[in-house]
Amino acid sequence: MSESSALTRYAYVGPPAIRDRERGEPGAVITGGDDLERWFSAHPEAAGEGATYVVDLQGRLRLAARRSEHIDCAGGQAVLAAGELRLGRAADRRIVVREVSNQSTGYCPDPDCWPAVATALNAAGLAAPAGFTRAFVFRRCPACAQTNLVKDEWFVCAACDAELPRAWNFAESAAQTMS
Repeated sequence: MSESSALTRYAYVGPPAIRDRERGEPGAVITGGDDLERWFSAHPEAAGEGATYVVDLQGRLRLAARRSEHIDCAGGQAVLAAGELRLGRAADRRIVVREVSNQSTGYCPDPDCWPAVATALNAAGLAAPAGFTRAFVFRRCPACAQTNLVKDEWFVCAACDAELPRAWNFAESAAQTMS
């Protein structure tokens, strides 16, 4: 990450029952092609069903099996990004990114986390697409505190019909801008 880029640090904002239970295995740190090849060989299901990923606070890609919780993949720590990705093999046998999203209801990262994802993918030996193949917009309702997935630019709470803010708004203690 360049020192001039401001990145948001996302703390876990999901269900306390998941946060407070015993941690699962942290995600594998992927720092290059050898790590990636080793992980993908051990998890060939990532080609079909995808994988859970986070970008840790050091800017490294961490991968775990698709049904893993993001907080486990992150070792219980805050992240720069979280979501799901699907890997595959190109005709020349290189591992490639087929799909990547910011879908994580545990961290609810804003689509603005893309630069952290792109940098981590490239550092891991994966060519990053131009952006998320599927981006999700999460907002917390200021009236009832419900976590909402905003669809079709409809910024209205699904639980109480209150207007949702346009800007990412999870607890101030849950996110801090890093520079």
